[in-house]
Amino acid sequence: MIRSELDAAGIDDPRLRGSYRRCRELNAAHGRTFFLATRLLAPDQRPAVHALYGFARYADDILDDLDAQEGIESRARRLQELSDRFFAGEHLGDPVLAAVLHTAQRYAIATELFDDFLASMRMDLTITDYPDRESLNSYMRGSAEAIGLQVLPVLGTVTAVEDAAPYAAALGRAFQLTNFLRDVDEDLLRGRVYLPADELAAHGVDRDLLTWCHTKRRIVPRVREALAEQHEITRQTYRFAAAGIDMLAPRSRPCVAAAAALYSEILDRIEAGDFEVFSHRATVGRARRLQVAGLGLIRSWRARNGGSDTRSGAA
Repeated sequence: MIRSELDAAGIDDPRLRGSYRRCRELNAAHGRTFFLATRLLAPDQRPAVHALYGFARYADDILDDLDAQEGIESRARRLQELSDRFFAGEHLGDPVLAAVLHTAQRYAIATELFDDFLASMRMDLTITDYPDRESLNSYMRGSAEAIGLQVLPVLGTVTAVEDAAPYAAALGRAFQLTNFLRDVDEDLLRGRVYLPADELAAHGVDRDLLTWCHTKRRIVPRVREALAEQHEITRQTYRFAAAGIDMLAPRSRPCVAAAAALYSEILDRIEAGDFEVFSHRATVGRARRLQVAGLGLIRSWRARNGGSDTRSGAA
């Protein structure tokens, strides 16, 4: 399968093919829902999306390897080395860098988007709390919105790119807000809280109370109320982002619609579980993921073969 994708994308150099293959392996291993959605893209689009994911994973692993006995200074140095090599266009045999540099050049992806992403990764080295929505949005501008905007040239649009950009950014933000809700407990292990402190405080919630919930593996009513508010904000973000799916090239819509459907269903699971995020990690079952993917495959095939069913709905 990977061979046909690389052939479709016109990637002939053996070393470069190996680089893209490595990125695909990273996506398959770590981005279960995202990888499934990429199967709905046209074969020539997939290697570039895998490369962008691989680069984001590369940086994220520097920050979040819980098993590494490594201090902040060492991680900061590794992150800076990654940044320096990317902006100098030097991969030095690193397969992930080789693939993402090739993708960035091929699709003319703005370097500012990678700069924004790496700036947010640096924030994770020292910032563990966000006092308000503005500060959290500042972080997500690089960690989430930039990813959506990096992928946009690969997906293609039927409108001006600048018209589709706010929706692509919002979808990236919605995905990350979903992760923040699902992973409150896991993030506490890393010493981080990705929920606006002032919005939590309005419900009488602070880091100490979240830590208590983590320790006791249970939730209390005021924490549940605070998480429900964050849940609704995330829902609103998905609703805004959905309006941009029809601005994408028809062949790309099934993939993005499926990804949006599956990620938003994580919110359904969180709500159905009464926001018990400290004792249970919300997931979408394999059967449902395959159902959404199956419908997406049909729509993707029709879109690529001149069919008329290019609606953004995924299920």
